[in-house]
Amino acid sequence: YWPPQYVVYDALTLEPLARNDVPMQSITGETLPEVRVAAIAASHHDPLWALAFKESGFVGLVDYTLPGFPLVKNIATERFLHDGGWDSTGRYFLVAANASNKMVAVDMQTQTMAASFTTGGTPHPGRGANWFDPVYGWVNATPHVGEPKVSVYGADPIGRPDVAWTVVREITLPSAGSLFLKTHPNSPWVLFDTTLSTTSDKQVCAYNKETATLDRCFQAATNGKATHFEFNQAGTEVWVSDRANDGAVVVLDGTTLNEINRITDLVTPTGKFN
Repeated sequence: YWPPQYVVYDALTLEPLARNDVPMQSITGETLPEVRVAAIAASHHDPLWALAFKESGFVGLVDYTLPGFPLVKNIATERFLHDGGWDSTGRYFLVAANASNKMVAVDMQTQTMAASFTTGGTPHPGRGANWFDPVYGWVNATPHVGEPKVSVYGADPIGRPDVAWTVVREITLPSAGSLFLKTHPNSPWVLFDTTLSTTSDKQVCAYNKETATLDRCFQAATNGKATHFEFNQAGTEVWVSDRANDGAVVVLDGTTLNEINRITDLVTPTGKFN
């Protein structure tokens, strides 16, 4: 996180190409001693990176076609931004303002904040997850570090403006302490961890997209904490980390959720990306 800068590398050689400082002013005009870049996500439609500036509350846009990779826009949202991802169309950057207990939707087409709304105690969606709800259409969701629940919210302002950026369902989990959720179009499940729980940190929970109900919670980790999911490209497998010094990556069937493999002898495995 330190210093408050972003660095651009050549994607093939990893040669550093630019190092740029980030603005130190907050959305309220305060000069801050620290502004962390908490997330970077590439636009699906334009040559832009969206940067979540944590302490200041701005979402910065970097145009990577311009010399020096400058920050070309600073969009005021909510303070204490963290991680985020995209809606189903790729138009909206959905990012948690976790210490503000809110989610923020930034319209990348108009380059403005479309909405901010309260979800619960310390939302932590990671990149988030999109699926088609049987009642509310396209939705996204966030679990929470500070509350044992997942907030599902409408995420289709064109098709379902009546529920857009509104919490439409709350899924009760056995414990607080969730960090990540994940789904895949070919899997019937949305999966949640409770990594920071004091009682359920080895478990993962599975939500049925078709019935809109929490189907089950089960132990996935044996030596450490269960955390972070990644599906393979086909959606036939989902990988879960058993985060410990003698850790593993647990491979589950994407439909049955039965364990089909375990990659062992890993030291504190965490994120996995396909």
